[in-house]
Amino acid sequence: MNEKTIRKLIHLVEESDIESLEIRRFFRTVKITKRHSNNHNGSSTGTSPVLVEIPVTASERAVETAPAAPAIDRTPVAPPSNLVEIKAPMVGTFYRAPSPGAPPLVQVGQTIAPGDGLCIIEAMKLMNEIEAERGGKIVKILVEDAHPVEFGQPLFLLDPAGH
Repeated sequence: MNEKTIRKLIHLVEESDIESLEIRRFFRTVKITKRHSNNHNGSSTGTSPVLVEIPVTASERAVETAPAAPAIDRTPVAPPSNLVEIKAPMVGTFYRAPSPGAPPLVQVGQTIAPGDGLCIIEAMKLMNEIEAERGGKIVKILVEDAHPVEFGQPLFLLDPAGH
């Protein structure tokens, strides 16, 4: 945190009813607290902010620098030759059901026809129903509900001979 930012924070505390402000950024914690000064008869004569810089402990640093979860391997795997991948036509969030609490549009083992709804992909706050381009039997659902998908990412495995 640079000096200019700290000065702005001190000014914020001075000009407001805030008694104390603590901010943690990276490996530093800054705490600004109003100090009330009293005159000799006990009445308050005003306030002035006090800046205290608190070092981050080794355990807090370990939490802040903990490695991210391992990346998901998105290397395409070819489906068995008799199965067809149904791929995402857009980037967005995959939903199995049209609304929370509603039953999923399709289940594993279900036979579908062209034009049947398969899932919803939310893109830019718009809910887009994805329809089957061909008929068959849903063999596997490849994406978890409410997870992001990318353009061309396989969503379902379909057995076209299964209808």
